[in-house]
Amino acid sequence: MSDKMIIALDQGTTSSRAILFNHAAEIVGVAQQEFTQHYPGDAWVEHDAQEIWDTQSSVLASLIAEHKLTPDQIAAIGITNQRETTVVWDKATGEPVYNAIVWQDRRTAARCDELVKSGWDTKIREKTGLIVDSYFSATKLEWILNNVDGARARAERGELLFGTIDTWVIWNLTGGKVHATDASNAARTMLLNIDDGDWDQELLELFGIPAQMLPEVCSSSDDFGSYSLEGAEIPITGVAGDQQAALFGQTCFEQGMAKNTYGTGCFMLMNTGAERVDSQHGLLTTIAWSLDGKITYALEGSVFIAGAAVQWLRDELQFIESAEDSEALAEQANPESQVVVVPAFAGLGAPHWDMYARGAIFGLTRDSGRAEIAKATLQSLAYQIYDVLNAMQQDSGIELSQLNVDGGAIANDFLAQFQADVLQKPVIRPKVLESTALGAAYLAGLKVGYWTFDDLSKVRDIERTFDPKLSNETITRLLKRWNKAVERAKHWVDIDE
Repeated sequence: MSDKMIIALDQGTTSSRAILFNHAAEIVGVAQQEFTQHYPGDAWVEHDAQEIWDTQSSVLASLIAEHKLTPDQIAAIGITNQRETTVVWDKATGEPVYNAIVWQDRRTAARCDELVKSGWDTKIREKTGLIVDSYFSATKLEWILNNVDGARARAERGELLFGTIDTWVIWNLTGGKVHATDASNAARTMLLNIDDGDWDQELLELFGIPAQMLPEVCSSSDDFGSYSLEGAEIPITGVAGDQQAALFGQTCFEQGMAKNTYGTGCFMLMNTGAERVDSQHGLLTTIAWSLDGKITYALEGSVFIAGAAVQWLRDELQFIESAEDSEALAEQANPESQVVVVPAFAGLGAPHWDMYARGAIFGLTRDSGRAEIAKATLQSLAYQIYDVLNAMQQDSGIELSQLNVDGGAIANDFLAQFQADVLQKPVIRPKVLESTALGAAYLAGLKVGYWTFDDLSKVRDIERTFDPKLSNETITRLLKRWNKAVERAKHWVDIDE
């Protein structure tokens, strides 16, 4: 089987991709297509679910055509995806009843406040491992049922289906034959009891969600149906949410191993093994993956805005023409600049969890320009990861000796070096930064015997190690300035507005 290849479908927040891997876990080909971001209200973020599927199916077809792949050359398909994003569609026609509500969306913040005030936060945390926040799928799904004409009645009649993006892609890939998700994605809905891995009936009643809308919860390496190609069936055998897939792709199989992915947001996960670790410092307890029905847990720190901040420099401020230009621009900045950017465009995630924080720039002087703001924007990514890592070490009692990194933004050497400086720890960057897609490929390949666990531990190659260069005294001073800026950006939105 080693002469075959694996296709990973990576459905992200800003683009859909299809990536072809060989048996050495090397990238053979990539097809990518961006899609539209919709902002219909303040801190509302939506995607056209049909456009998501159109772009995902298009890049899959492009990849197959470009490499002239025949069914007997493809061992399996794996799927990884933006998490929490919520889709509801007609079971008979496949037509979405409303745009997909994206994980970044804040429209249900007031509903989350109500849940906390009524005392549900403790019970929800105990059941799901999650903090009550509009980030997760439950209140998004509830909003659709309550605000789309006829949606609730149709759902109660069994006419509508719900899914996170993995489920939506699986349903379309299989021609509507399979309505399923994996444990890692289900754990992000705020509807799954992560102790037994099943949908929680009490929470379904709380949010008024008919159980028949929900997908079947499977293991992360499992049978998710098949994709028809030239009359043959290609098995779909690996599914995981993007951050859990990256943890798997970085081969963090042992308890205490951790990674950070720099994508649209930043997400740090630590494998905590077969036992859940409940955070006392603002982190989430979640399912890393499920294999053969056995759950592996993780601690997670979620930073909402990371690579999206670089896109902001490019698209809204028009400081740069491409994301790659941010590195050279930052290098031009005055080294004495005290500008701090807090990219809380969608509130603050871990460990602060402030839905009402907003983005801010502090420390501007007359000579502050494009370079200084670009530098501060890149630095803000590293500062946010420091906050998460500090909380993670306190919760787990494990002092990390290094940080494994991946994702497109960390290809930026300025960011990678500053991350090592801020953490005062080595930052390890692999040759293949596509750990998310690689994790989905690994999960798919394991199920069909394409790889074994022993194979996976041998194929990871390191591209570069970044060692700290700045002194601890310098970093302490910089972090003090960062913390001051964060506190001033918090609670910016008046709840009564």
